[in-house]
Amino acid sequence: MAGLLRRIIPCLDVDRGRVVKGTHFVELRDMGDPVELAVRYQSEGADEIVFLDINASADNRPTALDMVRQVARSLTIPFTLGGGLRTLDDMYAFLDAGADKVALNSSALAQPQLIEQGARQFGSQCIVVSIDVKRQAAGYYRVYSHGGRKGTGHTAKSWVREVVERGAGELLLTSIDRDGTGDGYDMAITEPIARATPIPVIASGGAKNTAHLLEAFKRGADAVLAATMFHSGEFQVGQVKRDLKRAGIPVRLDY
Repeated sequence: MAGLLRRIIPCLDVDRGRVVKGTHFVELRDMGDPVELAVRYQSEGADEIVFLDINASADNRPTALDMVRQVARSLTIPFTLGGGLRTLDDMYAFLDAGADKVALNSSALAQPQLIEQGARQFGSQCIVVSIDVKRQAAGYYRVYSHGGRKGTGHTAKSWVREVVERGAGELLLTSIDRDGTGDGYDMAITEPIARATPIPVIASGGAKNTAHLLEAFKRGADAVLAATMFHSGEFQVGQVKRDLKRAGIPVRLDY
């Protein structure tokens, strides 16, 4: 992906209409209103926003759709919605409400054909497959579903190959081990996948500072997802991008 601009993507984990953040996918803390935070990150220079409805169910679908409509009215940058999308109709509803992309995770594992169907119906560029992984004692990385609670029979590399073949347009690769820790991205799995995969790979899980983002870019990531470092207010997207630019990373600064 040499020559392409690298992207900074704040991630907003949403639960019942509020942004939350935890560690290892648990111990959630309230971080604020999703629309207000998204607008703030856009003004700071974010390239995209990802919203993940972490406890999605049919019960909160109307609430989530209303949030997407509010976000679509407020943002000019692309945004992705993930969580609880089980059918083509679900994907259509959120894309129709204003999302630019949808992220599939547990539903893609349960029904891999959804990836192909979504890519055919809406275009591969609209289909992000979110992959949550944990390192196993034997050294390989296992894919987990249901918010990191349920192990699957897939290794990270085998599942990546399959979703690429099925037409995914982008991968969101999250290390459950690193999530919320501030220890940096798990490059032992992110780098080989990013370098071997023909579609963009977004590194996720563990970013705490600009050095973590810089390492991910230098080791092959096309984009980086970050939450806590931006939610805390310690880092602003624009300053991070200026620092990355000085370090030789091609980023968009026209904001």
